[in-house]
Amino acid sequence: MKKRWLPKYVSEYVSKGRTYYRFRRKGYKPYTFKSAPGTERFREELRACEDGLSAPMIEVGEGRALPGSFDDLIARYYRSAEFLDPSDRTRVVYRGVLERWRQRVRKGRRYGEIMVRDLEARHVEAMLSELLPRRTAANMLRKRLSALMKFAVRIGMARINPIATTRPFKIESGGFHTWTETEIAAFEARHPLGSKARLALDLMLWTGQRGGDARTMGPANVRDKRIVVTQEKTGAIVSLPVLPPLAASILAAPSGGLVFLLNEYGRPYSRKGFGNKFRQWCDEADLPQCSAHGLRKAAARRFAEAGCSNQQIKAWTGHTTDSEVARYTAAASQELLSDAAGDMLMANLRQRLAIDPNNHLKKAN
Repeated sequence: MKKRWLPKYVSEYVSKGRTYYRFRRKGYKPYTFKSAPGTERFREELRACEDGLSAPMIEVGEGRALPGSFDDLIARYYRSAEFLDPSDRTRVVYRGVLERWRQRVRKGRRYGEIMVRDLEARHVEAMLSELLPRRTAANMLRKRLSALMKFAVRIGMARINPIATTRPFKIESGGFHTWTETEIAAFEARHPLGSKARLALDLMLWTGQRGGDARTMGPANVRDKRIVVTQEKTGAIVSLPVLPPLAASILAAPSGGLVFLLNEYGRPYSRKGFGNKFRQWCDEADLPQCSAHGLRKAAARRFAEAGCSNQQIKAWTGHTTDSEVARYTAAASQELLSDAAGDMLMANLRQRLAIDPNNHLKKAN
């Protein structure tokens, strides 16, 4: 029995005098909720179902995949530590790439039906070329197939990884556009302090976190004038001081929910819902080139321009390598950085002269 107030794909049924709620979606396995509708735990379970985690897609030919085929390999891969170790969100992305690939048909056969031992580098090149001109999508598929074939080698389904001999396509784009200070000011002018849009911007800009983390931040994350975030993508925990601009934005916005950002129905945003809403807010500010992820890059850029070290920037963003930080801070102003470097150089020289008055630098001056 379906009630109007229940979310899409959720229905109610009674068994042995007890009421249950179930997620049922065509092509996906059903899921029975453990919590009652309206609770935060129910919303978490629902998000997991919508993302294909608690209610995963029914595998084509599941239980009757041809031994040694990619259908067989992928089913094994989904049960492996290599696939299960990353975060829930990452697994959704990885699964989506592999599922779209194995359902593709060429010469009357799905790629999932191909025998793993028959895959050669030339076949991979042809598969990737089918995605052109979408080079980023092709490179993503190459990475996922490479991980899949490494797993195949480890479990004895393949002798070599043919993807290793292929090369990724060169990407000219620098990724998501990094917001400039002018663009930040334009958004703030269109969405003043106290608005939901402004709070969304400030939660990302003044914490350096992703949109997926900003949409779940709430009063429970604030402790002793710090905001503690467990990053959705990596599971990393960052504890950050609540800077004055963010504190002012939180205090100015309506409160009372478990999270700071609620949609028009008084519920937390879904991942897709938040992305669409922030896209709307950017368009209203006449900023079609800007995005939520670009704010994370802008936060990193600001730290770089302030002279912060890579270690300091990583402490905010949660990145683990310097190369990741380098990508995010590529838009830092060269003039500001060179001025800061010059000031640091001259300050060091003045300090050396003060310690050693006979230093040859004094004579040079």
